[in-house]
Amino acid sequence: MRQAIQVHQFGGSEVMKLDNIPDLAPGKNQLKIQVKAIGVNPVDTYIRAGIYPIKPQLPYTPGKDAAGIITEIGPEVKHRKVGERVYVCGSVSGSYAESLICEEDQAYILPDNITFSSGAALGVPYSTASFALNYRAAALPGETLLIHGASGAVGIAAIQIAKANGMRVIGTAGTEHGLALLKEQGVIAALNHNSENYLDAIDGLTCGQGVDVILEMLANVNLDKDLKLLAKFGRVVVIGNRGRIEIDPRDTMGKNGSILGMSLFNASIKELNQIHAEIKAGLIDGRYKPVIHSEMPLSAAGKAHDLVMQDGVNGKIILLP
Repeated sequence: MRQAIQVHQFGGSEVMKLDNIPDLAPGKNQLKIQVKAIGVNPVDTYIRAGIYPIKPQLPYTPGKDAAGIITEIGPEVKHRKVGERVYVCGSVSGSYAESLICEEDQAYILPDNITFSSGAALGVPYSTASFALNYRAAALPGETLLIHGASGAVGIAAIQIAKANGMRVIGTAGTEHGLALLKEQGVIAALNHNSENYLDAIDGLTCGQGVDVILEMLANVNLDKDLKLLAKFGRVVVIGNRGRIEIDPRDTMGKNGSILGMSLFNASIKELNQIHAEIKAGLIDGRYKPVIHSEMPLSAAGKAHDLVMQDGVNGKIILLP
């Protein structure tokens, strides 16, 4: 038996319960991992609430991100071995548990200089940021990037990746702590998105040219404004959205601007391997340093789900089994 969070019905955070459930054995291409730390992502809350397009079969264990140690491998596993420290981005059994089962290609080596908590902060945030910047936006050195909600886990990852690639980064946050964090991360400007007319600063920061790339975490609030901020051939990548919005398509026409949707689930295995190879290199040489907001026991998963959706949560929330 193992302890794991179980969801027996879709709904609020209270539907998650810590249960004792049967242990699992890895299949032929699978790994069993002793979980040391678990990453909480906003997408976990959408799935739990039943509002995500893909719904798991009930009951299920939530979670995509974790870090731990491989304890068993399937007979056809070729590139992983028992005892290795790994982080996972996706799993077969769900990550909110003492142990999990994942496919071999969902687990990536965790460098020795990275803690398990930091490892659990990597999967979805860093691969989402990399996929958005490098694969969807085709961002280039010297371009200017605007990140809405940059003090969250994906935003911080995007700052680090963009700066390592030679981009100029502008970030927004809604609290003094969040703005201070953005400055620590090396943005050229940190804007308070709770201030009136905060986007007026963009003109001066870009010498009137506009921004080349925008990473949008809340498109239903910002997309109409984003299109007016773009430089010629500018791109908005929609990472997050919670509703409908009216836009004027003419704002894209004169600039040859683009609105690009993205979902990490559409990335190919080849693309994911490329993304995580680059993440590993950045971890080893210190370019990438996940920011942890807080650590909580696994039994506090409901509280973690409530917290991750609040404004002003800077960095990653981690559960410890």
